[in-house]
This record gives sequence, C-alpha cells and structure tokens, in this order.
Amino acid sequence: MTIDEANGVFDGEMGKWYAEHATDSIYNAHYDRPAVLDLIGPCERQRILDVGCGAGHYMTELGARGAEVTGIEGSAELISSARDRLGEAARLRQHDLETPLDFLDEASFDGALMALVFHHVEARHTLLDELLRVVRPGGWLVMSTFHPTRYWELFGGSYFTAEKVEADFLDRWTAPVWRMPLEVLMTELLDAGFILEQLREPRPTPRAAEISERHFRKLSTEPKFLALRLRRP
Repeated sequence: MTIDEANGVFDGEMGKWYAEHATDSIYNAHYDRPAVLDLIGPCERQRILDVGCGAGHYMTELGARGAEVTGIEGSAELISSARDRLGEAARLRQHDLETPLDFLDEASFDGALMALVFHHVEARHTLLDELLRVVRPGGWLVMSTFHPTRYWELFGGSYFTAEKVEADFLDRWTAPVWRMPLEVLMTELLDAGFILEQLREPRPTPRAAEISERHFRKLSTEPKFLALRLRRP
C-alpha cells in the first residue's frame, strides 16, 4: 500500500501505527528525540512551531518545558492522535507541507522544530523560505533527518545520488523519501539563508540497550539520523 501524499505521509492505518510506535521506540524516543531536544535546549516562554508534529510527542515535551507550541501536520490521523495526547486546547492545524504557510505571520515564532520530516517533502525550498519568514531574526531552526549514509545503506547505488525513492515500512507500507548526500542537504539549508550552529550524529540513550541490545549496538556504531541547529540571521 502506498501512502496518499495528499493526506500526509503517515495517514490511515500507518498513522495509527506510527502514533503508538513513536511513543517508546528506540529510533524515536531513545535516539532522535533526546538529540533534538538537547539541541533546542531551554525554551521557557518561547513560541515554537513544530513542523510535521506527528502525534504530538515533541509538543508534549516542549510544553512541559514552558514553551508555547503550535503544531502543523499533514496527516489527519496524526493530528487526531496529537489532539488526544494534548487536549482540545492544543494549537494544532492540519496542513500540507508542500504548500506555503500563508496562515502564519512573519517573525511570529522564536524557533521552529522539524523532526524527521524534511526528507519526505518535495517542495523543500518553499518550506525553508517559509520557515525563514515565520521565525524571528536571531531565531532558530532545529531539525533531524535521515543521515546521508542511511540512504546509501537502504537504496544502494551512488552515495552522491539525489532522487525520490520509496521507503518500506514493515513490509506493509511505502512512503516517499528524497535521498540526498550531505552536500545537497547543507546547500539547501544554507542557500535558504539559515546559518549552521551545530550538527549532531545522535547516539542511543542507555535506555535503548534495555529495550534491544542489538539495536543499541547498531545505533552506537552506524549513523541513521542527523540533527542540526540553524539560526535565522
């Protein structure tokens, strides 16, 4: 089954699976989120935009730190899961990330979060332009994405290939992914006008070893994701 991109990458039954899976999975809860949250750092009273907020896991963490978080997500299923997790008062909006964020005002956020989303977006230049617009001058963008060597591991061919591919999930679903080498990723981010402040290749938390020693060893020796902190001049 191929995901209906018009409704968000992780929709329908895949969205239900992902909402539950991301809660305590090694890759999400004990590998990606700790690295990304560390890059965000203290954020009390900050206005944060969570781009591709999924089932609201990051919104929950940032809200607990005292931030005012707005989440946008293309998947109706994940928006529903986020609403269940956060409550009816949560700032949530279903929106196709392939289109401009024209409902958001310029410089209306202190920072933006984009976790494991960028590699699913085709209109990346438009999205980056919009994030530069809605984040205030001096504000930040923290994001995570597939590590460029991960594409090579999954899809083979040349490491330097930049192309759209279909990623398999549990032999049940496929979702579109845009593979790219590090050079292309960084060129897109810097050409948009952001300044790179930090780059991380995450390591799993000790808790990951308790869940699966095999996955802990793999993530300790083979990079799967990349996390970055950028700044709007």
